[in-house]
Amino acid sequence: MGIKGLNALVAENAPKSIRSSEMKSLFGRKIAVDASMCLYQFLIAVRQQDGNQLTNEAGDTTSHLMGFFYRTIRMVNNGIKPCYVFDGKPPVLKGGELEKRLKRREEAEAKALELKETGTVEELQRFEKRQVKVTREQNEQAMKLLKLMGIPYVIAPCEAEAQCAELARKNKVYAAASEDMDTLCYQPPYFLRNVTAAESKKLKIDEFSISAVLEGFDMDINTFVDLCILLGCDYCETIRGIGPVTAFKLIKEHGSIEKIVEFIENDPKCKYKVPENWPYSEARQLFLKPDVLDGDEVDLKWSEPDLDGLIEFMVKENGFNEQRIRDGVDKLKKGLRGGVQGRLDGFFKVSVKAETKKRTVVQDSKKSKRAKKK
Repeated sequence: MGIKGLNALVAENAPKSIRSSEMKSLFGRKIAVDASMCLYQFLIAVRQQDGNQLTNEAGDTTSHLMGFFYRTIRMVNNGIKPCYVFDGKPPVLKGGELEKRLKRREEAEAKALELKETGTVEELQRFEKRQVKVTREQNEQAMKLLKLMGIPYVIAPCEAEAQCAELARKNKVYAAASEDMDTLCYQPPYFLRNVTAAESKKLKIDEFSISAVLEGFDMDINTFVDLCILLGCDYCETIRGIGPVTAFKLIKEHGSIEKIVEFIENDPKCKYKVPENWPYSEARQLFLKPDVLDGDEVDLKWSEPDLDGLIEFMVKENGFNEQRIRDGVDKLKKGLRGGVQGRLDGFFKVSVKAETKKRTVVQDSKKSKRAKKK
């Protein structure tokens, strides 16, 4: 689910923390990608012309395999070395959110059955996509494919986003890539969105600097995490009636959830009601002290792809076109052989102020061009 309304709050209150650019701007970067998020994306988005998922002769879904194969190659061709991180066991507090997702899938399934006779193709496909659930077998197939491609992956003990952030903090990679804004709560130096979201050249990659976000919000990480819990996360419910604007105002005025709760409970005129047995403190700890593998102990290695293995798995077992797989492997080999060339900024320590100043200059330049066009 991510954090409700956080993207808009960052855009409004810390605009200098966001930089939008094309994938080629990440040339020479190693990136930790939330594989579990990718699985959902590919199963939903990679479809045949009739709107159905790709399948092999046995009728097994292969949309996720196509997504991982071609979009990984796209990253590598742009000079990026991706590593993927898969979810481990979900934290106990996430149980409520998982139950909600199950209920939504069941409701979508019932609606799809209802529309089979009377609904349009578009309506039916919309509810069928809402039924998507990643299976253990699909996770294992994605891992097998990545291994054959020579792309490293990590199985996190818990949340994939937290492990991606840990790898970024320990300088094993440049940034953590996901679509969930809650990744910022785990404090990666840089957080990327839209890396694998679409093939469209019009869709830019958004890069967030956590230090610049905190500076723009005028908060430390503890206050920021409390704000995100107020906005709505996967670990606990929110205070009913408090939306993004009010949450931001309250946290700026009171500084912590404890003080906000105290304010609400001591003000007889206050219209808000704190949920009973609200586990915000436990949620806070999941963000600030997540269960992750120590980044210093994780060894990431990119290796030569196994052509014969890929032909066996992708072509013979899953029905992909052999020539396209061979062409893809050639591109992959070329990209991986090139290695990650040194970037100029890799030889110098860039301060937060310098990075923020650079972002400001770029934004001011864009504003100036727009003004001239008008």
